[in-house]
Amino acid sequence: MAQDAQRFDVLVIGSGASGLAAAVSADRSGARVALATKGSLQANNSSKAQGGIQASFGADDSPEQHAADVWKSSHETSDKALVDVLTGDARSAIHWLEELGVEFTRDKDGGYRLARCGGASAKRLLQVGDRTGHAITKQLRDAWEGGDGTSFTNAPLHELVQVNGHWGARVGERTVEAGTVVLAAGGRCYAVAEQRGELSTNHPNATGEVTQLALELGAQARDLDALQYHPNGGAWPPNMQGYSIPETTRAYGAVLVNVDGEEFTDSLGPRDQVSQAIFDEVAKGKGTTTPDGRPAVYLDTTRIPEDDADVSLPYMLRRYRGSGIDPLKERILTYPVLHYQNGGLVIDTDAASTVEGVYACGEIAGGTHGRNRMMGNSLLECVVFGRRAGRNASEKARS
Repeated sequence: MAQDAQRFDVLVIGSGASGLAAAVSADRSGARVALATKGSLQANNSSKAQGGIQASFGADDSPEQHAADVWKSSHETSDKALVDVLTGDARSAIHWLEELGVEFTRDKDGGYRLARCGGASAKRLLQVGDRTGHAITKQLRDAWEGGDGTSFTNAPLHELVQVNGHWGARVGERTVEAGTVVLAAGGRCYAVAEQRGELSTNHPNATGEVTQLALELGAQARDLDALQYHPNGGAWPPNMQGYSIPETTRAYGAVLVNVDGEEFTDSLGPRDQVSQAIFDEVAKGKGTTTPDGRPAVYLDTTRIPEDDADVSLPYMLRRYRGSGIDPLKERILTYPVLHYQNGGLVIDTDAASTVEGVYACGEIAGGTHGRNRMMGNSLLECVVFGRRAGRNASEKARS
């Protein structure tokens, strides 16, 4: 590495919720922190997340029950130790976000407005309308920019090598050295969707190069073949294609129906099962097609009470109504879209990868969801393991 390399304790790669949470946590631990991202700080998948974030605040719920739902939804493939961390730290993560300024939607009595999401046995999904990811990343970004850290934007990671017990990185045109590195660069679903000729909910930056760099360093990975479809991608009109219709539509009463108006699956089942049911229904000739010839089924959103839609789905309503479709008066066309990389780099409960001094959090890490993720657990994973990654990377760098 060049002699004029800038030096930090912790280098974070990625500016989604996990990267920002890691950077804020490391900065507040007293470390000298740099965050490098491929585009702008705002360019990430987390900002596009709409449905919500899970945490067991309900009177009939608990972290253990949440963990059991994750285990079941993963078809018993998740790492139980990671799941216990995810669900056990959930309430603390929510309170930390609130301290940063996130205001979750509340009921008239002042309690959290909780919804039941697919695969869940209780209502535990907290929301900020239907722009939860935007609200969380904005406050995390404000906290990061209000701290002492350094941001390198338009600076993709090109190289990562060990240098005298530290790490040397080439980010954009810069050379950086750091005691530890946190990889939080997300998955590869946008790139895979392009290869397959499919639609994706992902930001165009979700192309997976950082995962490949980590594998070349010798990092272990798991379940990298397990890519998830969002059951309810927007299929029509054209400007909604690839939009992830919030799963809270189904939490508030919407159901999937075929061309004959018949329900054909449990609309609140796990994501992979609901997606497969849609694929199967279309294959049986019971689907329909969009005006541009794409396969679809109907999501009957007319069953959602208007009061619920106004509070929890305002962004979706604005987008569809702006295109001349009112989801509360007519069914909308939907079909699964490529959404999430379930697998990733192997980590432990400290968010440490199998490469000494390299941590991973968010979508780039595997194990927490096994081969199938529940909605609302990705933002939670970002915050829970992002905080752990930042704190532990900071401690190790300065030890």
